[in-house]
Amino acid sequence: MLLQEERELVVEYGKQMIDRGLTVGTFGNLSVYNEKENLFAISPSGMDYFKTTPEDVVVLTPDGEKVDGDRKPSSEVDMHRIFYQKRPDVHAVVHTHSTFSTTLSCMGWSIPPLHYLVAYSGREVPCTPYVQFGTYDLAKCAYETMGDNYACILGNHGLLCCGSNISYAMDVAEQIEFCAELYYRVRAAGQQPNLLTDDEIGVVLNAFQTYRKK
Repeated sequence: MLLQEERELVVEYGKQMIDRGLTVGTFGNLSVYNEKENLFAISPSGMDYFKTTPEDVVVLTPDGEKVDGDRKPSSEVDMHRIFYQKRPDVHAVVHTHSTFSTTLSCMGWSIPPLHYLVAYSGREVPCTPYVQFGTYDLAKCAYETMGDNYACILGNHGLLCCGSNISYAMDVAEQIEFCAELYYRVRAAGQQPNLLTDDEIGVVLNAFQTYRKK
């Protein structure tokens, strides 16, 4: 089976996305890129993660051409392939509808460096304006907003994360959701967070470089 390992990873981490409380139902999506083959495996559209098999996972080129799989790929396929086209450091993409990240997205809030774990993304987690789901316009907006970070909040939508592998991308999604909850709770308490300085977050970013390569 073409890209068998990557397809199995999509199945495994799709279940983890539910188990970690990062999305509900059939929402969200994830993919894994094989640089050698220049192909990526992506979750199928609208399927229960616990009923999805490796055969259900769809294989495409970064240009969006389907090369294997009978299912329809996720409606957000453009939001995955744009990173494989333009970010050589990215080999996995995870999109969630996690509660606190999505809450911030509905207010158009980025996450500042209130906690060192923000560095899983970068110096901040920027938020995009609202763009219609399932469109190339959203993919382009997400790519441009994320910059060289590893996460961005999608305005009025959810969270998008990436990484050198699916394990790291999923960790980004989990840790940024944690930071989103912290930020929401601080603001709900009527306070502004005590932010890390640029130098302080820079030290953590350097320390996290080894994590991203695992």
